[in-house]
Amino acid sequence: MLSEIWPLFGLRLRIGDVELRLPTDEELCTLARLAAEGIHPPETMPFEVPWTDVPSPEQERNSLQFHWRCRADWQRDSWALPLMVWAGGLPAGSQGVRAAQFSLRREVATGSWLGRGFQGRGIGKLMRTAVLHLAFVGLSAQHAVTSAFDDNAASLGVTRALGYEADGVQRKVVRDRVVTAQRFRLTRDAWLARDHPRVEVEGLEPCLELFGAD
Repeated sequence: MLSEIWPLFGLRLRIGDVELRLPTDEELCTLARLAAEGIHPPETMPFEVPWTDVPSPEQERNSLQFHWRCRADWQRDSWALPLMVWAGGLPAGSQGVRAAQFSLRREVATGSWLGRGFQGRGIGKLMRTAVLHLAFVGLSAQHAVTSAFDDNAASLGVTRALGYEADGVQRKVVRDRVVTAQRFRLTRDAWLARDHPRVEVEGLEPCLELFGAD
């Protein structure tokens, strides 16, 4: 089986009726089409790289290439894990966690998106909780960072609800205009000091070497 050689395909995170796992190539096509159907109103742009501005089918092709690139470029100390999110058995979006020089820095960053039909239902908080549990409990990370633009109320709400602390601001250029991103940081001690919904992790042990966490 593929997971015997690339054990990340056997990794599963479950929280409530939400499951996160690496998608197969066929599932990647479903995920890419979901994104192309719309993630946000066209007058807004929640992403630093405005990848959703690209027309179909180029956007779907770019999505597949991004996921393939994450697999191909994986190294123990520099990795990105874009997990497909399933809610109630339906493809809902993507939740990523990434790190650079992880064995030394013990720091991860997160990013995500949800299809329009799955927004506003608490799924964003659950999927972020799942990858933070993976990072802090499964991989012994010490810090998690994230950021969101001032007008991204949903992302900011999830971040603050999970206990992140403000970590400064950044000025970015998106769609040829300057926007402000709020940065946040969460420590392992702060995470462990709070109660969270139960996260079930399956298939982590064979992956620890790939994460540089063995």
